[in-house]
Parts: sequence; structure tokens; C-alpha cells
Amino acid sequence: MAAPRRDTRGIVDAPELFTQVRFRRREPAAELRPYLEHYWLMDWDLSEPYASHLVPHPSVNLVFQRYADGPAATDGAGDAGTAGHTGFAEVSGIGLGLFTQKLAGRGRVCGVQFRPGGFRPFAPGRPVAEWTGRRLPVHDVFAPPAPASAVLDPAEEDARVAALDRYLLALGPRPDPQAERAMALVELVRTDRTVRRVDELARAEGLSPRSLQRLFAAYVGVGPKWVILRYRIHEALERAESERRVDWAALAAELGYSDQAHLIRDFTSTVGAPPTAFAAR
Repeated sequence: MAAPRRDTRGIVDAPELFTQVRFRRREPAAELRPYLEHYWLMDWDLSEPYASHLVPHPSVNLVFQRYADGPAATDGAGDAGTAGHTGFAEVSGIGLGLFTQKLAGRGRVCGVQFRPGGFRPFAPGRPVAEWTGRRLPVHDVFAPPAPASAVLDPAEEDARVAALDRYLLALGPRPDPQAERAMALVELVRTDRTVRRVDELARAEGLSPRSLQRLFAAYVGVGPKWVILRYRIHEALERAESERRVDWAALAAELGYSDQAHLIRDFTSTVGAPPTAFAAR
């Protein structure tokens, strides 16, 4: 990975978010790049409350956070975060539904987005599917516990990034050929629109569909069908936000749907509004 990606896929109304918070991505230490997408940092000082919305990627996140006013976050599992003036850290498994974070007052977040398949080398004892849809205090997943103050306190952004590097390197991620295989397969789904079916992906990798399912449960946290669907919805969401008029029937065919109705159903269930209503909004 030469640099953190610059796209806003998954962020609902990214331009509005960027007017409310200071958001940026940073590159981790070289030894960590095989496992991580990037670090993501946010700071805000709001006069009025604001709610951000995200259609999550198939990635586990480690999140250090501090809120002057206690947070209220919801996701598909209905979990909620814990308020903390001193800061706290949690492991956030893959979110199955729309994630909403309500922000107020002042706050800071320093997040680690693992590559899909890249979390397991840091916690090899349990399948990644055990964390899916859950948000857990970091000490329930890693030992030693994460130093929230060391990550969140420094005024200099470089110092926060360095603290993240130190903590993750101390965890000693263990190289795992199966993790590498899972990461490569998810990247293929993300970048190759012709991959539309689980059996096609399994056949390309020389696996049975059942073996592919087991690999994804152990190393990604969700099944390959879910990953294919989620990247389709990210594409549809981006098109709805960036184009004045979207030919939804043509887009459904382009994304591999049998018809427009199936795309509308999946988009509505994930984003919470039909695509035409979302685009108009």
C-alpha cells in the first residue's frame, strides 16, 4: 500500500461530514502495512450536535476515542459506546448495518482500520466472526490493554500516529498464509466487478464454496456473499451521491443484479432509504 486511499466509499454524505469534523487518514509503520488499511483521525468542536452515518467496510477497527459530551453510537447490533473524558479504546467488529455516530461538543478519535482478513494475525486465538456486529473494550481482546491516553493526549498528530504504531507493533502480529489468502480474495472482490458470485470466487481460488465460507468466517468475519454485496452497495451509494441522475436499471445490471428491484431492496435495507429518495435528499 503506497498511501492511504482517498475515496469516501461507505461515508454517507461525506462533504457534510467534512464540514463538521477534521478527518484525515495516515499511513502506519511499514511493518504494519500488510495488515492495515490505514489510521483514521477525527477531531471536532461543534456548536450543535451532528450525526454521522457510515455503511461499514468488511473491516475490523480498533478505535481510541474521547468525547467531552458522552457519545451515542448505534449500529446494526444496537450496541452503544461508553462515555469517557479521559478516553477509552474498543475493538469494533464488522458492522452489519448502517452505523450512526452522534457527535456533540468537542472530541477526538484515533482509529485503526484493519484490512479485511488482516485482524486475525493480531488475535490468532479466535475466528474473526466472533467479533462481528460487536463492540468490545480493548482489554477483552488484547493484552496488554491499549494506552488510550498515550494515543489521544498528544497535540501533535505525528505523535498520535507514532503511539498507534508502538502499540500495534508490541502486539506482535504473526504472519499467516491463510490471512494473506483472505486479504487477497477480498481485494479481488473489491477491485474486480466481474466477481459477482461466491461459486465463481471459489472456483478462481481452487476452493469449494464451503471451504471459502470457512476461510472468510475465520479470517474476515463475514461470508464472501456479504462482502460482494457490501462492495456493491458502496458503489451504488457513491453513484447516488456523485451523479445528478442515476440509471438504476443500468447500474443494477453493471453490479451483477438480476434486476433493479434487487438492488433497490439491498440499498434500502442497508442505507435506510430507497436509492431514489436518498439521491433526491
